Amino acid sequence: MIWRKGPPPLLEGFLHAGRKSDWREALRAENRLLPQGRLSGPMPWVIAIMIGLTVVATACGLALRNTARIASADVAGGVTVQIVHGAPSERDRQARAALAAIREVPGVVSARLVPQHELDALVEPWLGTAAGDDVNALPVPALIDVRLAEKASAARIRALRDAVVARAPAARVDAQAAWLGPVFEAISALQWLTGGLIALLAFATVATVLLASRNALGNHRATIEIVHMLGGTDAQIARIFQRSMAVDAAAGGIGGLLLGTVTTLLLGRQFAALGSGLMSLGGLGWGDWLAIACIPLAGVLLAVLTARFSVLAALRRML
Repeated sequence: MIWRKGPPPLLEGFLHAGRKSDWREALRAENRLLPQGRLSGPMPWVIAIMIGLTVVATACGLALRNTARIASADVAGGVTVQIVHGAPSERDRQARAALAAIREVPGVVSARLVPQHELDALVEPWLGTAAGDDVNALPVPALIDVRLAEKASAARIRALRDAVVARAPAARVDAQAAWLGPVFEAISALQWLTGGLIALLAFATVATVLLASRNALGNHRATIEIVHMLGGTDAQIARIFQRSMAVDAAAGGIGGLLLGTVTTLLLGRQFAALGSGLMSLGGLGWGDWLAIACIPLAGVLLAVLTARFSVLAALRRML
């Protein structure tokens, strides 16, 4: 095709996109030059799914982090003393003696003998309380909950054990952080898993935008070649595609945020219904929700940058 009297008004407005006075007309010309199907193709839905999964994964990771931090701080100075003896009278006597010895140890903030009804509540899910059951007749150890002023180090546990065993030979002294160690390791592994999932979702989003941009370039290859011959720059052409991608990504990001938020709230209600003390620690604060709300913005930025750089790279190969 040969233009005999200069480019038509449509391309002329596009080629003068650099003039500030004509930027509105240039914008309308760009939209007419390479029409993009907005909100009609699969791209907004794909991005919505990616953003929704990212929101859920991020919320789970933040909840696990909160659970580990609060639980670790709570049990850092916690010590459990068990009096294991088959005779109830002797068990009670040693429990009182151990409690008195614990309160004399320096660095002990508090020491509490766990009441029998709390012990019954602990064993109830496992043994039941049907008619005729005598839970008190079972050899359930007496428990003493101890709180230290500082972290329960090995030296402090050893000193506490020596003081308690001298008066209560059937006593067993354990740091609460020790038996919760596997739990913290599992939480850490799950956090790494959620981080890997978020990275994979970001990679999938980049790949999807890359394929969509290349497909759009192929569909408008003839028009792009004409624009190049008339003096259009790669940046002007790339701006058309990145603007269209920004609209699709924004629509998909809003839908994904709503979907992910609803899913997160439903999961939170399900875990809260379990009644587990450890699960109840994993709530999300305002800072966490603010970070989650920024996920669609990061998704739009990632999609726009991917579209721009992929289009510019493809245009250089076309020349």
